[in-house]
Amino acid sequence: MPKVKVKRASTTIDMTAMCDVSFLLLTFFILTATARAPEPLPVDTPASVTQVKVPDTDLGLITVGGDGKVFFGVKDRNVRARMLELMSEKYAMPFTEQERGRFSLMETFGVPMGNLKQLIALDANAQTQPGLQPGIPVDSTEALSNELFHWIYSARVATKELHNVEMRVSIKGDADEKYPEIKKVMDVLQSQKVNKFSLITSLKNTVE
Repeated sequence: MPKVKVKRASTTIDMTAMCDVSFLLLTFFILTATARAPEPLPVDTPASVTQVKVPDTDLGLITVGGDGKVFFGVKDRNVRARMLELMSEKYAMPFTEQERGRFSLMETFGVPMGNLKQLIALDANAQTQPGLQPGIPVDSTEALSNELFHWIYSARVATKELHNVEMRVSIKGDADEKYPEIKKVMDVLQSQKVNKFSLITSLKNTVE
């Protein structure tokens, strides 16, 4: 007796709902993502096996590279604005409200106080041109010539005023940078009794 063939059911799956969800998620991630600003002083950090994440808030970042150039930045926009106000009072250099607003958008910078207004006046792309910023003056004294000392101190005061916490400090140095240049920055921190700070490195590939 011949076998009766069973009619196969259709295996077609309607993907419309899944496509809609995928595009909604993609749109959400695009709209909520934050664009990473280009660094005016890119550095090649040394490798290590440490995997401690750098905090996203209440952080002051010191970048050293390019034969001793020093750059500084803080994470919070309000802290940046208050930090500039304190530096303006320290150096008797007034800034307009527009200049303070433009400065608050700069995540990192590296120019002497005398050149800061010219840097603020440039657009964001021009500010990050290689070689434009010569670095913040660093000296072994606490006089006005040691501008890095006062930028760090002002940032710490601003963070304490606005967030009521101590600002954490990280140093991001180029792997080829000479130790004496890094030592200058460490001396500035220790002159403010900041003896706890982190060194930013890239993750080293380990061989099993």
